[in-house]
Amino acid sequence: MLQVSFIKAHKDLVIKGLKKKHFKEIEIVDTLLENDTLRKKLQAEIEELQARINATSKETGKLLAAGKKDEADNNKEAVAALKNALEPLNDKLAAAEKQLNDQLVSLPNLPHESVPEGKTPEENTVIRAGGTIPELNKDAEPHWDLAKKYNLIDFETGNKVTGSGFPFYKGHGAKLQRALIQYFLDYNTAQGYVEYEPPLMVNEASAYGTGQLPDKEGQMYHATADGFYLIPTAEVPLTNIYRNEIIKEKDLPLKMTAYTPCFRREAGSYGKDVRGLNRLHQFDKVEIVQLVHPAESYATLELMVTHVEKLLQTLELPYRILRLCGGDMSFTSALTYDFEVYSAAQKRWLEVSSVSNFESFQTNRMKIRFKNENGKTELLHSLNGSSLALPRIVAALLENNQDAEGIKLPKVLHGYFGKGKINNQS
Repeated sequence: MLQVSFIKAHKDLVIKGLKKKHFKEIEIVDTLLENDTLRKKLQAEIEELQARINATSKETGKLLAAGKKDEADNNKEAVAALKNALEPLNDKLAAAEKQLNDQLVSLPNLPHESVPEGKTPEENTVIRAGGTIPELNKDAEPHWDLAKKYNLIDFETGNKVTGSGFPFYKGHGAKLQRALIQYFLDYNTAQGYVEYEPPLMVNEASAYGTGQLPDKEGQMYHATADGFYLIPTAEVPLTNIYRNEIIKEKDLPLKMTAYTPCFRREAGSYGKDVRGLNRLHQFDKVEIVQLVHPAESYATLELMVTHVEKLLQTLELPYRILRLCGGDMSFTSALTYDFEVYSAAQKRWLEVSSVSNFESFQTNRMKIRFKNENGKTELLHSLNGSSLALPRIVAALLENNQDAEGIKLPKVLHGYFGKGKINNQS
C-alpha cells in the first residue's frame, strides 16, 4: 500500500496517478490526510497525558517516602483522573488508526510515468512482436475440437465432477502439461531462480500482503472453516516467504520460481471468450518472483520481460508484448507488460503472461525490508511474472501446429515429451 508520508509530500502526484488508474473516490486522499492529522493530534495528547501520569506517580513515591501521606493521596487521585481521561483518547486513536488503514488499503498503487493513458484493453500499447502467424488450412480446428479428436482434454467429465472450468487432462494431454511445466522450471532455474513447491492455500495475512485482499476477495476460493484462501498464483506464497523480515543487502536480488495449480473464480466470465482453455477456474502456471533493491527494480523488470520473451521464442509461437494502460492495470501494479500469443484457429490473441513491477506497494504491506549501506532500513521492491501460464500456451500450440497427421511440437519440447508429434497413435 502507499505510505502516508509519500501521499502528504506528493499529494498532486498521487491524485494524478489515481486518476490515470481511473480510481473514482479521489476525495479519500483529503479525508485520509485529515484523519492522519487527527491521529497525530490524539497521539500527542496521549503522550502528554502519559508523561503527566508518570511524573505525578514518581512524585507520589517521593511524597510517601517523606511521610507526606495527604499530599501523596491527592496525587493518587490526580493520577486516577488522568488515567480516566486517557482511556477515551486511546479508543479514539484506535478508531482513527483503523480508519486510516482502511483508507490506505483502498488506494491502488500509482502507475509509473511510462504507463499510457487509457481505460480499456484496446488502449494498451504494443511494444514489439515476434514470430510468424501460421496460415492454416480452411478446415483447421479450434483447440477444443483438437483436444477431443486426439483424446487430450475432457471438458465434459470435468464439468460433471466439479464444474465448468475444471477440465481433466488425459493421455498425451496430461503428458504435454507435465512436459511444459518441467521445461519452464528448468528454463527459470538455469537463469538463477530458486525453485520452490509452495502451499496451495494461504492465510488471510498472506493474501492481504500481496494485495489480493481486500481488492479481489470475490475472485478467490475461500476455505471458510479454516480461513484459508486457495492461491490465484504462486506469487502469493512466494512473496510472503519474506514477510516481516529484514534481508541482507548482499543477498539481493532474491529470485524464486514455482509451479502450482492456480484457482480463480472468474465471476462474471461467460461467452465465446471462455470456451475450451481460454478461461479456467483451475489451471497450471509457472511463476517467477524477484525481491530487489529499489534502484534496480525497473532494470530488473526489463530483464524479466526479456526472460519471458526468449521463453516464448523457444516455443516457436507468434507473440506480442503490450504495455498496459492505466485503466487496464491491476490494483497492485506500477507497470505491467502483458504477453499474448496468436491462436490461429480462433484468429485472436490470447494473454499468457503478465510481468509487473509493484515497487514497494506489496513490501510495505508485508514489511519486507533491507538495511542500506548507511544502516538505514528501507522497503524492497517486488516483481513477478508468469513464465508461463499453461492453458492458452497449450491452446496456441495445438491450433498453430496442426496438420493432417497430428500436432507438431516445437523442438525444445521433444526431449521432455518423448517425441515430436501428438497423434492418435501411442
